[in-house]
Amino acid sequence: MSAATIEENEGAGPFEVTHRLVLSIAIPMTLGFLTTPLLGLTDTAVAGRLGSADALAGMAVGSVLFDLLLGSFNFLRASTTGLVAQAFGRGDRREEQAVYWRSLTIALCCGLAIALLSPLLLSAGLFLMAPSPTVAEVTSTYFTIRVLAAPMALANYALLGFVLGRGQGMTGLALQAIINGINIVLSITLGLGLGWGVAGIAWGTFTGETVGMIAGLLIVVTRFDRAQRPARAEIFARARMKALFSLNRDIMIRTFVLIGAFAIMTRIGSSMGPLVLAANAVLMNIFLVAGYYLDGLANAAEQLVGRAFGANFRPAFDRAVRLTLFWSFGLGIVTTLLFLLFGTDVIGFLTTTESVQAEAVKYLPWAALTAITGALAFQMDGVYIGATWSSAMRNMMLVAFVGYLAALALFVPLLGNHGLWLALNLFLAFRGIFLALRLPGLAGRQFA
Repeated sequence: MSAATIEENEGAGPFEVTHRLVLSIAIPMTLGFLTTPLLGLTDTAVAGRLGSADALAGMAVGSVLFDLLLGSFNFLRASTTGLVAQAFGRGDRREEQAVYWRSLTIALCCGLAIALLSPLLLSAGLFLMAPSPTVAEVTSTYFTIRVLAAPMALANYALLGFVLGRGQGMTGLALQAIINGINIVLSITLGLGLGWGVAGIAWGTFTGETVGMIAGLLIVVTRFDRAQRPARAEIFARARMKALFSLNRDIMIRTFVLIGAFAIMTRIGSSMGPLVLAANAVLMNIFLVAGYYLDGLANAAEQLVGRAFGANFRPAFDRAVRLTLFWSFGLGIVTTLLFLLFGTDVIGFLTTTESVQAEAVKYLPWAALTAITGALAFQMDGVYIGATWSSAMRNMMLVAFVGYLAALALFVPLLGNHGLWLALNLFLAFRGIFLALRLPGLAGRQFA
């Protein structure tokens, strides 16, 4: 079954999960998500060519703060994907549209609130990260501009969640390419070409998110079947909204803890000095590349598991879990090997500062390993999101986070920055293992 077939198929009832079906969703989304780390690589390279470690470190802190803030709302994409996929599996087109409008409304309201509260949020973020005064000045410039895109960025979460829930991988690829392609071009043009520096990078992000939202609305809404349009009372029905908020709450807690773990890593790296902070910022782009590779397969798991739930068809569920696991680990191993072979060249591209290059190379193997240690975690996240097992996913994340804190307390004093990266790899492994252990019992109850 091709990507075009999955987009046009009514989707209801039993269906066969094949390698081709998995890849028809995963490959376009992997390509789409890869534009995001390419954007990160570009932004880091632009900042790295400004001739100052403070500029690179300041943008790194600003990016972490923004990711911590907006990433906490990633539940908008995840919950939309799971609920739309289940409605797709039932053949309930009316509910698909209703889920979309609920999520988009919440996204726009949350985005406006973030923009209005941005001065307080920036102050709290700088207090949390405690950068040096010169780094903090760069961070403030970057954050103040980029936060203006918050409503558009969150609306894009809802848009992407909808198309992923229907298995429309090519549409998702198009949306990601529009957002990040514009961002990349403008970051280079404004940041380096016109000499705007970090401010130019931030304005590039704002423009990309805005154009992406407009394009997404046009693509999605024009495809809706007017005969299946839900009434306003259906969209905002109390029971439906309550269920959505409950699901979003659990995923938000899980996501906040996840991004909080990365913020803690940046905070600890900052305490080791600007050189280590800058080196870790470069290496985090390698981790993000691995993560976005694996996210494509996680999205395939979300859609196929959610569709199997909607159709109440256990064989499709079991095979979706097996095949996405196979491809996730296979891709993780290949990614790790590629970064071990070519990671030094990637580091050289990201920064021209020799001291930062030398520091980053020391910890390159740890960053490359995240593709393997994170393979099960990403795949299991996809399974749990598609199944809307949000409370179990939240609880396992909290348990894994406790293990992460213990690893930090044990290994950072002994090994320094090596211990910091070791703890991150253990955290990724804990997440995947704990979720996998819960899977058989949850599936048994669902399909009993």
